[in-house]
Amino acid sequence: MALSFCGNDRGSNAYSVDKGVLDNGCFVDALNLVPHVFLLFITFPILFIALFIYWILAFITKMIKLWKFAEASLGVQYLRFCITALLVVLYGLLMAVEINVIRVRKYVFFANPQRVKPPEDLQDLGVRFLQPFVNLLSKATYWWMNPLIIGAHKRPIELKKIGKLPIAMRALTNYIRLKDSYDEQRQKTEDPEKSPSIWKSMYRAFGGPILLSSTFRYMADLLGFAGPLCISGIVEHLHNSTEIDRTNKTANMTFGVFFMSSTELLKNTSVLAVLLFLALVLQRTFLQASYYVTIETGINLRGALLAMIYNKILRLSTSNMSMGEMTLGQINNLVAIETNQLMWFLFLCPNLWAMPVQIIMGVILLYYLLGDSALIGAGVILLLAPVQYLIATKLADTQKSTLDYSTDRLKKTTEILKGIKLLKLYAWENIFCDRVEETRGKELTSLKTFALYTSMSIFMNAAIPIAAVLATFVTHAYIEEVRLSPAKAFASLALFHILVTPLFLLSTVVRFAVKALVSVQKLSEFLQSDEIGDDSWRNGEMYMSLEVGKKYKYHGDTKAINRKGRYRMDNYEQPMRRQLRPTETEDVAVQVNDGFFTWGSNLSTLTDINIRIPTGQLTMIVGQVGCGKSSLLLAMLGEMQTISGKVYWSNKNRYSVAYAAQKSWLLNATVEENITFGSPFNKQRYKAVIDACSLQPDIDLLPFGDQTEIGERDDPFSALDIHLSDHLMQEGILKFLQDDKRTLVLVTHKLQYLIHADWIIAMKDGSVLREGTLKDIQTHDVELYEHWKTLMNRQDQELEKETEMESQTTLERKTLRRAFYSREAKNQIDDEDEEEEVEEDDDDNMSTTTSRRSKIQWKMCCRYLSSGGFLMVFLMVSSKLAKHSVMVAIDYWLAAWTSSNPHNQSLADPFLNATNYTQNDDTQIAQHIPPTLESLTRSTLLCLSAIGVIAFVTPAFLIALVPLAVAFYFIQKYFRVASKDLQDLDDSTQLPLLCHFSETAEGLTTIRAFRHEARFKQRMLELTDTNNTAYLFLSAANRWLEVRTDYLGAVIVLTAAVAAIWSTSQSGLVGLGLTYALTVTNYLNWVVRNLADLEVQMAAVKKVNSFLSTESENYEGSMDVSQVPEDWPQHGEIKIHDLCVRYDTMLKPVLKHVNAHINPGQKVGICGRTGSGKSSLSLAFFNMVDVFEGKIVIDGIDICKLPLQTLRSRLSIILQDPVLFSGSIRLNLDPERTCTDDRLWEALEIAQLKNIVKALPGGLDAVVTEGGENFSVGQRQLFCLARAFVRKSSILIMDEATASIDMATENILQKVVMTAFADRTVVTIAHLVSSILEAEQVLVFSSGTLVECDSAPNLLAQENSLFSILHRVHTILTADLVIVMKRGSIMEYGKPEILMEQEDGLFASFVKADM
Repeated sequence: MALSFCGNDRGSNAYSVDKGVLDNGCFVDALNLVPHVFLLFITFPILFIALFIYWILAFITKMIKLWKFAEASLGVQYLRFCITALLVVLYGLLMAVEINVIRVRKYVFFANPQRVKPPEDLQDLGVRFLQPFVNLLSKATYWWMNPLIIGAHKRPIELKKIGKLPIAMRALTNYIRLKDSYDEQRQKTEDPEKSPSIWKSMYRAFGGPILLSSTFRYMADLLGFAGPLCISGIVEHLHNSTEIDRTNKTANMTFGVFFMSSTELLKNTSVLAVLLFLALVLQRTFLQASYYVTIETGINLRGALLAMIYNKILRLSTSNMSMGEMTLGQINNLVAIETNQLMWFLFLCPNLWAMPVQIIMGVILLYYLLGDSALIGAGVILLLAPVQYLIATKLADTQKSTLDYSTDRLKKTTEILKGIKLLKLYAWENIFCDRVEETRGKELTSLKTFALYTSMSIFMNAAIPIAAVLATFVTHAYIEEVRLSPAKAFASLALFHILVTPLFLLSTVVRFAVKALVSVQKLSEFLQSDEIGDDSWRNGEMYMSLEVGKKYKYHGDTKAINRKGRYRMDNYEQPMRRQLRPTETEDVAVQVNDGFFTWGSNLSTLTDINIRIPTGQLTMIVGQVGCGKSSLLLAMLGEMQTISGKVYWSNKNRYSVAYAAQKSWLLNATVEENITFGSPFNKQRYKAVIDACSLQPDIDLLPFGDQTEIGERDDPFSALDIHLSDHLMQEGILKFLQDDKRTLVLVTHKLQYLIHADWIIAMKDGSVLREGTLKDIQTHDVELYEHWKTLMNRQDQELEKETEMESQTTLERKTLRRAFYSREAKNQIDDEDEEEEVEEDDDDNMSTTTSRRSKIQWKMCCRYLSSGGFLMVFLMVSSKLAKHSVMVAIDYWLAAWTSSNPHNQSLADPFLNATNYTQNDDTQIAQHIPPTLESLTRSTLLCLSAIGVIAFVTPAFLIALVPLAVAFYFIQKYFRVASKDLQDLDDSTQLPLLCHFSETAEGLTTIRAFRHEARFKQRMLELTDTNNTAYLFLSAANRWLEVRTDYLGAVIVLTAAVAAIWSTSQSGLVGLGLTYALTVTNYLNWVVRNLADLEVQMAAVKKVNSFLSTESENYEGSMDVSQVPEDWPQHGEIKIHDLCVRYDTMLKPVLKHVNAHINPGQKVGICGRTGSGKSSLSLAFFNMVDVFEGKIVIDGIDICKLPLQTLRSRLSIILQDPVLFSGSIRLNLDPERTCTDDRLWEALEIAQLKNIVKALPGGLDAVVTEGGENFSVGQRQLFCLARAFVRKSSILIMDEATASIDMATENILQKVVMTAFADRTVVTIAHLVSSILEAEQVLVFSSGTLVECDSAPNLLAQENSLFSILHRVHTILTADLVIVMKRGSIMEYGKPEILMEQEDGLFASFVKADM
C-alpha cells in the first residue's frame, strides 16, 4: 500500500506499509500538522485555557523528541527532523499567542476578567467592509465577499449595500496621519521658503503597510521560483526513469525506524506535483495579499491627499484664482489626476523592492542549473537593460506630452460647447474647430510616438529573453561536456523569463515614477501657494462713533409717494423707514484705514481707501463698470491682498456675515439646502425669506418643490427683471433685513435705489470718489449729484415703460415647467419599467435581467473595430494567430528536439509573463479600449493554446477540463455582474466628489464669508469616503476573482502534472505541457477582468456612436459662394415674404405667414408678448431654424439658398450673455485675423475699453483667462459689443445687449450705436418697450403672427393697438401703488404684483382684458 513517505519500522520498502499506516511515525508527525492549522481559527474564549495547557504539553514533548533526534546525529537532512522542528516552532508560537490572550483578557490568574468587546467598527452596523475583521482564511480567499458578489446576480449593488468604511480607512483618519507628518517635515525645514518633503511625509504616514505589502511580494516572488524547479524535477525523473536505490536502507535505521532524507523525498514525481500545487496556491495567495495591501494603502493616501488639497482650497488666496495663477482646471487636475497618479505609483511600489530579489535569485538558480554559461545570459540581459530603460523613459515623456495635449484639447472643446450659439451666429465654427484639430493633431502625433515606443518596448521584452537564451545555450554547448537535458532546458527558459519580468515592469514603474514626481511637484507648489492668512480680517475689536454722522441731520417725515416721485431728486428728503438711533451712540461695523489692496500684481487695484460702514444702516457702493466696487467689498471680506492699511470689524459683526456674490452660485443640493445654507431650519423664517425674494412662483414649478435637486450649472430660477429687482429691494432689503436692524452693504449700478441709502460710497478708478449721505453729496458735490440725477431720471422713464406683462421670468418659468415635468414623466416611466423588471426577476426571470446587465455590447465592439478599417482588424487578428501558432510550433519542436538531441540550441519564446495592465487616467476611448482588446486577445489565445498543448500531451486532461470549465464559467458569470455594478458605483460617486471641489473653488468667497468651512470639509470627507468605499469593494472583488482563478489555474497545473506522470509521453513534451499550464495560472483572471472592462468601456463607444448619428446642420446652399457679391449685403434691405418657421419637423410653427419690409439703414424694433415669436425671427435671419415656407430676402438674395458660412459671416449680432474664450483679447475680437490693430483699437474705444486694455501687459495680446474670469461681468459684455463693432456689417441684430452694464455706460453706448451704425440697418429685439420708442418701424408679434407694423409714435396714437396696450399695461404695472375705483368707490388697493395674484380681482381682469 503506497501511502507513506517515511517507511515503516522494519526497514522494508520505504514507500509501502505492511500492517497499516499507523506504524509509520513520519506520516503520523505530518498528520499532526493538519488539526493544529485549523485550531488557528478557533475564536471561542472558553477553549483558550484548555488550549494553553495543550500547547505547553505538546511543546515540551516535541522539544524532547527533537533533542533525542539531535543526540542521534539526525539533522536537517532528514525529513522527520524537519517536520518535528516545524511542530516545535508552531507549538511555541501558539503557546505565545495563548499567553498574550490570557494577559490581555485577564483569564485564570486574575480576579476580574476583562469583557471581550467587538471592534468599534463592528458595533456600527453600517460598516460592511469586513476585510480587516475576518479570520485569516477569509482574508486570504475574500470569502466574506461571497454574499455581495453572488447577491449582485439577483439585485444590483447599491450604496446602502456597501455601507461605510472602517474608521482606520476613512479620509479624516488618514488626513490627520499625513498632516502630522507634513507638519513635522515643515518644522524640520530650516529654510521657511523651502517646501516640506511630501515624499518623506507619505513614507512616515504610510510606510508600514507598504513594507508589509513588500514582504508579501518577496514571499510570492520566492515561491514563484518553485514552479520551474518542480517542473525540472518532474521532467528529469521521468526522463531518467530510474528506480530509487534501496540497498542502504539499513544504514538509515535509528531507534528501529527508517529515516528518509529530504533529498529522497524530492525525487518522487508525485510529491513534486503536490509541492508544485501548494507552491502555486501560496504564491498566488501572497501575491494577491500584496496587491490588496498596496491598493488599500493607495486609497488611504488618495483620501488623505484630497483632504489636504481641499483644506488648502479653503485657505487659498482669491488673487490666485482671479489673476489666473491657479485656475479651476488646475485644481480639478490636482483632484482628478495628480492624486490618482500618486495612488497608482503606490500600487507599483512593491515592484521596486521585488525586482532586485527576482534578479539575484534568478541568476543564482540559473548558475545552479547551467554553470558559468548562465552568467553569459545574465550579462546579455544587463547589457540590454539600459536600452529598455531608455525606451521606458521615452514612453513616460511621450505620455506626459499626450496628457498635456489632451487636457488642452478638452479645454478648448468645452469652451466651444459653452459658446456654440455665438460661434454659429458669427460663423466661427471652423476657426475654433481648427484650433481643436490643431491640438488634436499634436495629440495624435504624440499618441503615434507613444505607440511606436510601446511596440519597441514589447519587442525588447520578447527579444531580451531570446537573446539571453541563445547566448547561454550556445556557450553551454561549447564549454560544458554534459549534455543539456529537457529538464534543464525548460527550467532555464522559465527562469530567464522570470529574470526578464523586472525589466518588463521597468517601463511601467519608470513611467509612473516620472508621473509621480511631476504630481508631487505640482502638489507641493499648490500647498505652498499664497493663502488669505488667518482670520485677522474679522478679528479687529473697535467701538467707534461714526463722527461724520453728526454733521448731517435728517429732517422731514416719511411721505407716501409713488415710484415716479420717489426716484426724483429735486425736492429730496431722506426717507425715515425706521427710527434712527441717536448719532452719538451709533457705532461702526467695518472701517478701512489707509487701505491699499491688490489682486496679486505690484500695482494697487484699490488705493487710499478710508471708509466707514455704519452699523444697522444701508450702505450703497456705486460707480461705473470696473471702478472697483466689487473689489472694495472683497477687500473688506479679506479676500484681496493688503499692501498697506487695516480693515477693522466690530465684535458684534465679527462672526455674523452673509454675502451674495455678483455671479450666482448654487450647490449640487436641493433648493431648500441652497436657501438655508447649513442654518437650522425655521419654517416661519424660511417662508418669510421665500416671500421676500419672490421665489415661491419658481418653487411651485419644480416637480418636487423645494426638495428638487439642482446643480451648480443648473440654474432654473429667473434672472432679476425689474419686477423681481424692485420686489427684492422693497420686501427683502428694506423691510426684511433693514427692519431687523441689519448692517447692509449693497454694490449696485441701479442709481434709482440711492434714495434708500443711509450711506453712500462712490467709487472711481479704484479710489473713493465721495462718501456720505445723498444729501451731503447733493450739497458738496453738485456735479456728481447732477450726473446721477440725469441717469436716475432716465432709469425712471424706463421703469414707467417696462416691456411685457408676462416678463422673461414668466417665459423661463413656463419653459422650466415643461422641461421638468417632461423629465419627471420620463423618469416615472423609467422607474415603472425598472419596477416591472424587478418583479419579473422575482417571478423566476432573474437570469434575463442578469444577462442583460452583464452582456457585452458586441455590436458596439464591431462598430469600434470597423472604424479602424477592416484591413487593420484582419492584420491584427492574423498577426495574433500567427504569433501564437509559431510559438506553439517552436515550443513543440524544442520539446521533441531536447528529448532526442540535447546538444542543439533553441530560440523559443514559450510564454509571456502576465503584468498588471494599468489603464491610463485619460478617459478617451482611444486610450482605454485598445490595451483592453490587446490584453483580452493575448490572454485568451495564450489560455487556449496552453489548454490545447496540455490536451495534446496528456489527452486524459480533457476529462478534468469539464468540471474546471464549469467552475470557471460560474466564477466569471458572478464576477462580471458584480464588477459592473461596483464600477458604476465608483464612477457615480466620483462625480459628486469632483463637483464638490469645483463648486467650492467657485464659491470660495461665499463659503468663507459665511464661515462655513467646517461644514464643507465634512461634506468633502463624506463624499471621499463614499467613493473610496466603492473603490475598495471593487478592488476586493478583483482580488476575489483573481484568488479563485489562480486556485483554478493551480488545479489545472496539478491535473496536468498528475496526468503527465501517469502517461507515457516523452519527458520533453511533459515539460512543454507543464510550462504552458503555468501560463494558464497567470492569464485566466485577465480574461475575465478584460471582459468586464470591455463591457464598461463599450458603453462609451455607444455614447459616441449615438452622438455621431445626430443630424447636423446642412451647411451647403443651393448657391455657390462665387455667386455671392463680396460686399453683400451692401445696403441692408430685408424683405420677409410669407415666412413660416418651426424648430423641428415634429413641432408646430412658431412664426406663421409673416410679411415685412425693412428699408436700408432703417432702425427697427421687434416686440411682443412672451412666446410671440420675436426671438425666433432673429434666429431666422441666421437660418438657425427650419424655414419650411416663405423666404427672407436680403439685398435681393434668398438667405435659405446661401451657404450657412457665407450668410452668418456677413451679419452681426450682439447677444445678451457675454461669452469670452481663453486666449488673447485679439482672438476674442478678431479670431479670423482680418482686421488691423487700428480697427481693433477703434472698436475698443467705442466700447469704452481702450484705456483698460492699454493698461494691460501686452495690449491687444493681453491674456484672457478661461471664461474671461479676469474681467468683470460688465467688462465682458463690453468686449462682446466691441466684437460686433469690429465686423461692421450693414445689418446689426441687437438682443438686449446692455443688460449687464451700468446706466452711464449704457447711455453712452446707445448713442455710439446710433452714430456708428447711422447708415446701417439695426434690428433690436426689445425686452423694454422704451428701447424702441424712437424706432422708425416697430414689428409687433402675437402668437407667431405679425399683427402690427408701423412707427412707434403711430402705434402709440392708436389706443386699441397691441403696442399701445403693452405700453399702458406695463406703465401701470411699474407703479408702486394701484387704486381700482368703481362708481366712486375704492374697490382694490395695493401693489400691482399682489393684485395680479388675485385672479378674480378687478385689476387682474382689467389687465387680462387689455392683454
